[in-house]
Amino acid sequence: MSLRAFTDSNGQKWEAYDVVPRTEERRRYDRRSGEIKVEVTDDRRDTDRRLTVGRAEHITSKAGWLCFESHDERRRLTPIPADWTRCDSARLEVYCREARPARLTGEHRSAK
Repeated sequence: MSLRAFTDSNGQKWEAYDVVPRTEERRRYDRRSGEIKVEVTDDRRDTDRRLTVGRAEHITSKAGWLCFESHDERRRLTPIPADWTRCDSARLEVYCREARPARLTGEHRSAK
């Protein structure tokens, strides 16, 4: 995981980092559709039974996503731009604006 910090043109400070989940960490069940994406086996220890909220196909791609976090906001961009670790802050800000809003969890709200 790489990490970059930058300040956007409005003076807001952001951190950007890449997230690439391993295959065994990807969630395989969509509660909205009720679709199970793995075969049910007799030994439940062989499958990943964690749940995801909503449709996250665009987030859980093999390529992962680029996460932007500020004091009170989080955004995700997929696919990860190839030049994000070496581009200038202005370009990183463009990527941040293109990113989709993501919910902050309770622990992130209280920590910041």
